Amino acid sequence: MFSQDSEPVVLKRDVSAIVVPAGMQIDLRKGALVYITQAMGGSFTIYHEGSLFRIAGMDADALGKEPMEPPVLPENATDDEFENIVWDQLRTVFDPEIPVNIVDLGLIYDFDVVKNEDGTRSIAVHMTLTAPGCGMGEILVEDVREKISLIPTVESADVELVFDPPWSREMMTEAALLELGMM
Repeated sequence: MFSQDSEPVVLKRDVSAIVVPAGMQIDLRKGALVYITQAMGGSFTIYHEGSLFRIAGMDADALGKEPMEPPVLPENATDDEFENIVWDQLRTVFDPEIPVNIVDLGLIYDFDVVKNEDGTRSIAVHMTLTAPGCGMGEILVEDVREKISLIPTVESADVELVFDPPWSREMMTEAALLELGMM
Protein backbone atom coordinates (compact mmCIF):
# COMPACT_ATOMS: atom_id res chain seq x y z
CA MET A 1 0.00 0.00 0.00
CA PHE A 2 2.90 2.35 0.68
CA SER A 3 4.56 3.55 -2.50
CA GLN A 4 7.28 5.94 -3.57
CA ASP A 5 4.50 8.34 -4.68
CA SER A 6 3.07 8.56 -1.15
CA GLU A 7 3.44 11.96 0.48
CA PRO A 8 5.11 11.91 3.92
CA VAL A 9 3.38 14.16 6.47
CA VAL A 10 3.83 14.73 10.19
CA LEU A 11 0.47 15.03 11.96
CA LYS A 12 -0.12 18.59 13.15
CA ARG A 13 -2.54 17.50 15.89
CA ASP A 14 -4.22 14.42 17.34
CA VAL A 15 -6.80 13.07 14.90
CA SER A 16 -9.42 10.33 14.73
CA ALA A 17 -8.89 7.84 11.93
CA ILE A 18 -10.73 4.79 10.61
CA VAL A 19 -8.79 1.54 10.15
CA VAL A 20 -9.15 0.33 6.54
CA PRO A 21 -10.86 -2.03 5.81
CA ALA A 22 -11.97 -2.99 9.34
CA GLY A 23 -13.88 0.24 9.91
CA MET A 24 -12.80 0.70 13.55
CA GLN A 25 -12.02 4.18 14.84
CA ILE A 26 -8.69 4.94 16.52
CA ASP A 27 -6.78 8.06 17.48
CA LEU A 28 -3.48 8.97 15.89
CA ARG A 29 -1.18 11.29 17.83
CA LYS A 30 0.31 14.63 16.91
CA GLY A 31 3.87 14.24 15.59
CA ALA A 32 3.28 10.81 14.01
CA LEU A 33 4.84 10.34 10.58
CA VAL A 34 2.20 9.16 8.09
CA TYR A 35 2.13 8.75 4.32
CA ILE A 36 -0.79 10.03 2.26
CA THR A 37 -1.54 7.30 -0.29
CA GLN A 38 -4.81 8.70 -1.62
CA ALA A 39 -6.42 12.15 -1.41
CA MET A 40 -9.75 12.14 -3.18
CA GLY A 41 -13.09 13.76 -2.56
CA GLY A 42 -11.75 15.68 0.40
CA SER A 43 -10.85 12.64 2.51
CA PHE A 44 -7.46 10.98 2.81
CA THR A 45 -6.13 7.44 2.96
CA ILE A 46 -2.89 7.26 4.89
CA TYR A 47 -0.33 4.58 5.63
CA HIS A 48 1.06 4.42 9.18
CA GLU A 49 3.01 1.65 10.90
CA GLY A 50 1.93 -1.08 8.48
CA SER A 51 -1.76 -0.19 8.24
CA LEU A 52 -4.08 1.97 6.17
CA PHE A 53 -6.34 4.58 7.76
CA ARG A 54 -8.97 7.00 6.49
CA ILE A 55 -8.89 10.62 7.65
CA ALA A 56 -12.11 12.58 7.12
CA GLY A 57 -11.99 15.77 5.08
CA MET A 58 -13.04 17.88 8.06
CA ASP A 59 -9.73 16.82 9.67
CA ALA A 60 -7.59 17.86 6.68
CA ASP A 61 -5.79 20.42 8.86
CA ALA A 62 -4.24 17.58 10.91
CA LEU A 63 -2.38 16.68 7.71
CA GLY A 64 -1.57 20.30 6.89
CA LYS A 65 -4.17 20.31 4.10
CA GLU A 66 -7.15 22.55 3.36
CA PRO A 67 -10.67 21.10 3.66
CA MET A 68 -12.86 21.03 0.53
CA GLU A 69 -15.14 23.98 -0.09
CA PRO A 70 -18.85 23.20 0.45
CA PRO A 71 -21.08 23.06 -2.64
CA VAL A 72 -22.84 26.20 -3.85
CA LEU A 73 -26.51 26.16 -4.83
CA PRO A 74 -27.43 28.88 -7.34
CA GLU A 75 -30.31 31.12 -6.31
CA ASN A 76 -33.59 29.79 -7.75
CA ALA A 77 -31.91 26.54 -8.82
CA THR A 78 -34.12 24.22 -10.84
CA ASP A 79 -34.84 20.68 -9.70
CA ASP A 80 -32.45 19.41 -12.39
CA GLU A 81 -29.68 21.75 -11.21
CA PHE A 82 -30.23 20.60 -7.64
CA GLU A 83 -30.06 16.92 -8.64
CA ASN A 84 -26.84 17.60 -10.57
CA ILE A 85 -25.32 19.08 -7.39
CA VAL A 86 -26.38 15.95 -5.48
CA TRP A 87 -24.66 13.77 -8.11
CA ASP A 88 -21.56 15.99 -7.92
CA GLN A 89 -21.46 15.57 -4.13
CA LEU A 90 -21.88 11.81 -4.41
CA ARG A 91 -18.90 11.77 -6.79
CA THR A 92 -16.76 13.17 -3.96
CA VAL A 93 -17.20 9.95 -1.95
CA PHE A 94 -14.45 7.38 -2.47
CA ASP A 95 -13.83 3.95 -1.08
CA PRO A 96 -10.50 4.39 0.75
CA GLU A 97 -9.03 1.36 -1.02
CA ILE A 98 -10.26 2.11 -4.55
CA PRO A 99 -9.36 5.31 -6.44
CA VAL A 100 -12.82 5.57 -8.04
CA ASN A 101 -15.85 7.44 -6.72
CA ILE A 102 -18.91 5.49 -5.57
CA VAL A 103 -21.09 6.77 -8.44
CA ASP A 104 -18.71 5.41 -11.09
CA LEU A 105 -18.33 2.20 -9.08
CA GLY A 106 -22.10 1.75 -9.45
CA LEU A 107 -22.76 1.83 -5.70
CA ILE A 108 -25.50 4.48 -5.88
CA TYR A 109 -28.74 2.88 -7.04
CA ASP A 110 -30.92 5.98 -6.83
CA PHE A 111 -32.00 8.93 -4.73
CA ASP A 112 -35.25 10.80 -4.20
CA VAL A 113 -35.58 14.50 -3.41
CA VAL A 114 -38.64 15.84 -1.60
CA LYS A 115 -39.25 19.56 -1.38
CA ASN A 116 -40.59 20.51 2.02
CA GLU A 117 -43.15 23.29 2.55
CA ASP A 118 -40.52 25.57 4.08
CA GLY A 119 -38.29 25.37 0.98
CA THR A 120 -35.86 22.84 2.44
CA ARG A 121 -35.30 19.43 0.89
CA SER A 122 -35.14 15.89 2.20
CA ILE A 123 -33.08 13.33 0.30
CA ALA A 124 -33.29 9.53 0.46
CA VAL A 125 -30.39 7.58 -1.08
CA HIS A 126 -30.28 3.87 -1.85
CA MET A 127 -26.75 2.54 -2.16
CA THR A 128 -24.86 -0.71 -1.94
CA LEU A 129 -21.31 -1.97 -1.37
CA THR A 130 -18.98 -4.01 -3.53
CA ALA A 131 -19.23 -6.74 -0.86
CA PRO A 132 -21.91 -7.13 1.84
CA GLY A 133 -19.31 -7.72 4.58
CA CYS A 134 -17.28 -4.60 3.80
CA GLY A 135 -15.99 -3.12 7.05
CA MET A 136 -16.10 0.36 5.53
CA GLY A 137 -19.85 0.18 4.75
CA GLU A 138 -21.09 2.35 7.59
CA ILE A 139 -18.22 4.78 7.02
CA LEU A 140 -19.22 5.19 3.36
CA VAL A 141 -22.89 5.62 4.34
CA GLU A 142 -21.96 8.35 6.81
CA ASP A 143 -19.70 10.02 4.23
CA VAL A 144 -22.63 10.11 1.76
CA ARG A 145 -24.91 11.54 4.45
CA GLU A 146 -22.37 14.22 5.39
CA LYS A 147 -21.58 15.24 1.80
CA ILE A 148 -25.28 15.57 0.88
CA SER A 149 -26.02 17.48 4.09
CA LEU A 150 -23.51 20.14 3.00
CA ILE A 151 -25.74 21.15 0.08
CA PRO A 152 -27.66 24.35 0.92
CA THR A 153 -31.39 23.76 1.62
CA VAL A 154 -30.89 20.08 2.55
CA GLU A 155 -32.70 19.51 5.84
CA SER A 156 -32.23 15.75 6.03
CA ALA A 157 -30.33 13.01 4.23
CA ASP A 158 -31.38 9.42 4.73
CA VAL A 159 -28.99 6.82 3.31
CA GLU A 160 -30.14 3.24 3.11
CA LEU A 161 -27.72 0.40 2.46
CA VAL A 162 -29.35 -2.23 0.23
CA PHE A 163 -28.04 -5.43 -1.32
CA ASP A 164 -30.76 -6.18 -3.85
CA PRO A 165 -29.82 -6.25 -6.60
CA PRO A 166 -26.34 -7.39 -5.61
CA TRP A 167 -23.49 -5.25 -6.91
CA SER A 168 -21.47 -6.54 -9.86
CA ARG A 169 -18.70 -5.06 -11.96
CA GLU A 170 -21.20 -4.56 -14.80
CA MET A 171 -22.58 -1.66 -12.71
CA MET A 172 -19.29 0.23 -13.07
CA THR A 173 -18.93 3.01 -15.61
CA GLU A 174 -16.48 2.63 -18.47
CA ALA A 175 -14.31 5.30 -16.81
CA ALA A 176 -14.14 3.24 -13.60
CA LEU A 177 -13.24 0.08 -15.49
CA LEU A 178 -10.48 1.95 -17.32
CA GLU A 179 -9.15 3.52 -14.09
CA LEU A 180 -8.94 0.11 -12.46
CA GLY A 181 -7.41 -1.59 -15.53
CA MET A 182 -10.41 -3.88 -16.00
CA MET A 183 -11.03 -3.11 -19.68
